[in-house]
Amino acid sequence: MFIKNIVNKEIIVLLFICSIAFGQVKDSTAVKRPTALSNLNELRDQLDDSFNDPNFSNAVWGVLVKSLKTGEIIYKRNSDKLFNPASNIKLFTSAAALKLLGANYVYQTNILANGLIKNGKLEGDLIIQGFGDPTISNRFYKGNSTIIFESWADSLKSKGVNEINGNIFGDDATFDNLSIGKGWILDNDSKWFYAPSGALSFNDNIVMVKIKPTETGLPAEIEVVPNTGFVQLVKKVITVNNNIPQNIKVNRLTGSNTINIIGSIQKNSDIFIDYVSITDPTQFYLCVFKEILEQKGINVKGKISSIKNADKIIIAENLSHLFTHESVPLHMIIKELNKNSNNFYAEQILKTIGFEAYNYGSTENGVLASKEYFKSMGIDPINMVMVDGSGLSRLNLASPRQIVNLLTFIYSSEEFEIFYDSLPIGGMDGTLANRMKKITAEGKVRAKPGYNENISSLSGYLNTISGEMLVFSIMVNNFLVSPNLANYIEDHVCNRLVNFVRN
Repeated sequence: MFIKNIVNKEIIVLLFICSIAFGQVKDSTAVKRPTALSNLNELRDQLDDSFNDPNFSNAVWGVLVKSLKTGEIIYKRNSDKLFNPASNIKLFTSAAALKLLGANYVYQTNILANGLIKNGKLEGDLIIQGFGDPTISNRFYKGNSTIIFESWADSLKSKGVNEINGNIFGDDATFDNLSIGKGWILDNDSKWFYAPSGALSFNDNIVMVKIKPTETGLPAEIEVVPNTGFVQLVKKVITVNNNIPQNIKVNRLTGSNTINIIGSIQKNSDIFIDYVSITDPTQFYLCVFKEILEQKGINVKGKISSIKNADKIIIAENLSHLFTHESVPLHMIIKELNKNSNNFYAEQILKTIGFEAYNYGSTENGVLASKEYFKSMGIDPINMVMVDGSGLSRLNLASPRQIVNLLTFIYSSEEFEIFYDSLPIGGMDGTLANRMKKITAEGKVRAKPGYNENISSLSGYLNTISGEMLVFSIMVNNFLVSPNLANYIEDHVCNRLVNFVRN
């Protein structure tokens, strides 16, 4: 009996040691893919560890995570402090647009005649009346940025117009002509993501510069798309051997549409592509339209100009309507806005809200109308700052709780499905396509990331592996390390939350 008891004790000890070893193996794999967590306190401790990363000791994190099933606060950290949300401000812009404009809202552009059509000629002016349509580009039309203008030219020819004896005027009075928002960094004004807004806007108000190597020592081939005389290119790129470092700089001179392209491109390099914003959207629009008309065989005798600069009085009652172009519906536009974090679309949409609410498309009017809507979400507009639609401004301020309140309100609204569908999916598409890959969170997070210098944010919805939907907002300001590290922490936190399972 004594011997048997000793054996049993040895077996128990052995089993205990094995269980510890097995637990250590499990713990070592948990670093890559966390196991499901059922203890809320344990989850909170782990999230604290993530946000206490010493690399962010000089930064400030703001976080709020809430269950949409129970309303319980899962985690919070500085949740009522104000942060610059960067592109997370687009959540406010898109939510307001869906509510105040409607998912099926379409932009209209009117083509009008200030004169009669006789013997193949328009004896007068052609007028393009714009209301801010951001989609006259290649995004929804099979990669052809001028296809809409081409269809307009065909429509004019079908009405017997082969010549315009007068001018082409752009009626852009529905929007203001402010191209740079409050708090934007002026040094970036030629970058594609700083494209100006306007009632008449074409091709996202940017051009593409393509640089192709030739033979060593010879100038590279450089072209601009669309091929237009609106921009002037200063070409100073030389083809070099492959052992010489490639260095290309593309920059538009401030206040002009002259683009300097300088540097060197390696002989075996792929085509180098860059995008540059333009100034004066109305003139850009009209210039390319006139070029398309002439390519289609419609001769234009007069000049192109904003109607505000017309040298004659144009009486609205004397204009005849030729045809109207309609955009794709707003729900498709919102999807482009959020999936790809399109700054230009955000500014156009905010001004559209202002136009529809107060008959004038300005950022200030758009913000005023939107903040009235935010009150219904439980967001006091006095305690937040919204000065643009895109988040480029360094002056925007919002708290994690305000963003979570917005997302919670939308969750219970008729607009939720469209809003949810517009958000990037972790590891799969949009601006989250290359994040959260090959972890549990892949495909389970729908959220809007945001980035500006020293600023990172991620807010949206996620589904835990047990099927519980959580809403969250994570923001960090004033960090000095690589933004990739902030992304890693945000993604890691989302992965922890996805693996959370209640008892």
